[in-house]
Amino acid sequence: MAKRQSLKDLQVRLAARLAAAKSEAITASWLAVESGGRRFLVPLVQSGEIFSWTNLQVVPYTKSWYVGVASLRGGLHGVVDLGLLSGAVAAGLSARVSERVTSESRLVSLHAAMGVNAVLWIDRLMGLRNPAMFERLAESEPEAPAWFARRLIDREGHVWQELNLQALTGDTEFLAIAA
Repeated sequence: MAKRQSLKDLQVRLAARLAAAKSEAITASWLAVESGGRRFLVPLVQSGEIFSWTNLQVVPYTKSWYVGVASLRGGLHGVVDLGLLSGAVAAGLSARVSERVTSESRLVSLHAAMGVNAVLWIDRLMGLRNPAMFERLAESEPEAPAWFARRLIDREGHVWQELNLQALTGDTEFLAIAA
C-alpha cells in the first residue's frame, strides 16, 4: 500500500513539474559561439549540425578564410573560418590552421535549406541563448558586413554579434572563394 501511495505521489509531482515547465518554457533562439576572441550568435533556425573538428583537405588558391573541404556524414562541405571571415582574426594568423585548432574547435553546418554545403569553423561553443538573456542593443559597427545582424549586450556586459546566415549565403564575397 505504501509503495502504491509513493508511486501516486511521484506521478503527481511529475505532472506538476511538467505543467510548470510548459508554462515557463523559454525557447532558445541562438547558438552562442566564440571565434577569434569574438562572441557570435548563430540563429538556430539557420544552423544545422555541430561536428567535432575533423581532418580536411586544403584547397589551394582560395581566400584565407576558406580553410578547405571536409567529409561530414558522407557529404563534402567547405570549411569557412568564421574568425577570419568576420575580421575577428587578423589574416596573418591564419597561416597554420593546425596551430589554431584546439579540443574545443567545432564545425557548425549551415541549415540544408540554405542550399550551401558549408560549415563554420568556430573556436568554441558557449551554449544556447534566448532574447531574455540580453539587456540592450549595442551600436552597429561601421562598415560591418551585410550578414551581421544586431549587436546585443548581455547582463555581464559582453557584446555579441548576431549573424544572419541567410544573408551570408547570398553574399557575393562568401560565394567567391577564389583568391
